[in-house]
Amino acid sequence: MTNAFNKQLQQLDASWQVALGAELDKPYMQQLASFLATEAAAGKSILPPEELRFSALQATPLDTVKVVILGQDPYPTLGHAHGLSFSVLPSVKPLPRSLNNIHKEMLSDLAINNKDAGYLLAWAKQGVLLLNTVLTVEEGNAGSHQKKGWEPFTDTVIQAVNQQAQPVVFILWGAHAQKKSVLIDQTKHAILASAHPSPLSAKQGFFGSRPFSQANAFLQQQGRATINWELSKN
Repeated sequence: MTNAFNKQLQQLDASWQVALGAELDKPYMQQLASFLATEAAAGKSILPPEELRFSALQATPLDTVKVVILGQDPYPTLGHAHGLSFSVLPSVKPLPRSLNNIHKEMLSDLAINNKDAGYLLAWAKQGVLLLNTVLTVEEGNAGSHQKKGWEPFTDTVIQAVNQQAQPVVFILWGAHAQKKSVLIDQTKHAILASAHPSPLSAKQGFFGSRPFSQANAFLQQQGRATINWELSKN
């Protein structure tokens, strides 16, 4: 399984390979590889498929990151998760409820109607790192791969972004994501924190938080190109 990690890392932009290469030999990654191999051997369905687990890094090279949107776990529904936080493949209908709430806030914030679009790759291609803190999950069992080794790896990803010379916007929705603020230099980067877009919490501070316009305002202030948040309909 560690060979699979190496293979996936080699497919990434050189900027990520330099930042993350040393992690693969660390004991926690060896333990994570063993855990995933054991789960697969037991016949459990692990999402997303192996070749998609580093999709967020593949879509957004380290030196192009402008915005980080931090999620928690991949969607546990078969066919939904494809390696980008909050995103689903174009064929998925209806959209997950958290994603619908993101689109409602987008409409309120920027008058952009992404209502039927669930595939967020266009954001990633512009420098929006759509990162989950845990990169796999057992089908139908949300949170099942937490504390198995992914968190130290994705913390290293966050720290690599933090060390970039150019200022970045970190969008942290919910308490889980906000705990990562300790990894971020707030004298250089912007943190936009609010409630999570989940139906359980969206009305407690996500709606009305205007993260998308705020992110673009910060990028503009820093002389960086802003994000076109509009998505083509799937």
